[in-house]
This record gives sequence, C-alpha cells and structure tokens, in this order.
Amino acid sequence: MKKEKMRTFVMGVSVVSLMVLIMAADAFAQRGPCFRWQGSGGWGMGSPYQRMYEPARMETIKGRVEAVDMITPLRGMHNAVAIKVKTDRESLAVHLGPEWYIARLDTKIEKGDKVEVKGVRTTFDGKPALIAAEVRKGEDVLVLRNEAGIPAWAGWRRR
Repeated sequence: MKKEKMRTFVMGVSVVSLMVLIMAADAFAQRGPCFRWQGSGGWGMGSPYQRMYEPARMETIKGRVEAVDMITPLRGMHNAVAIKVKTDRESLAVHLGPEWYIARLDTKIEKGDKVEVKGVRTTFDGKPALIAAEVRKGEDVLVLRNEAGIPAWAGWRRR
C-alpha cells in the first residue's frame, strides 16, 4: 500500500514537471527572432526594421490612398498597417506602424483619402516603400515618429 502511494506521488510529480518543461520550451520558441526586443514584435528601438529608418533621408509625398493593407514588413515582426499612395509619379507602399498602435488612433486613413506623407524611402522585397513619420489628412496629422526617428509607440524618449 505504501509503495503504491509513493509510486503515484512520483508519477504525479513527473507528469507536472514534464508539463512545466514543455510549456517553458513552447514559450521560448514562440519568441523566435524577436526575443531580443522583449515583446516589441520587432518594432522596438534597435530592431532591424528601426535601423532602416534614416532621418537624414526624409522626403514628402502627396497623393491619394489606393488601399489600406495589413503587412508583415520583416520576417518575425508583428503585423503592420500600410497604405498604398498614388502620387503623380508612382504608387508607393507607405508603412504607418504596428497594427496594435495604429488601430488605437482617432484618425483613420481610408481608401480614397488625400494624404501628405513625410517619411524615409527604403526597399522591402526589392520594391520601394516609405516608412512614415507623419501623415496629414485634411486638418488631421498623425505623428508616428519624432525628428530623430523615434516611434510614437516606443514608450520612451531620449533625453
């Protein structure tokens, strides 16, 4: 009788230990390449995406929004909101920012809106795109990054 209770106890401890080990391994595996940025989903300071933004290369475009899309800018990142802007010269993808941040803003950008976008031109998958710092829609202005390129969603500012 005593041996049977001990065996049941050991078996229970083994099962619980195995479950904890599996859950811990799964939690670490889900973080993947963004583990260094601690939950930022690849949108934090120092991330490869952030390093693509060079404030010295700022430009401004004007045009009409042709589409509003959900994208993943780089492998392992959380979703982003991007718009396609038709200018006089081209149609250009404009990355606004992480979906979780853009969804909470009061001003919504929709297909057909006339916009003026300040941002930095870069390339994704061999195609030109603009990483937005500011979007003007009529009287509304979405400020997405400051002059130094620090995103509004970063949660901290340099002193």
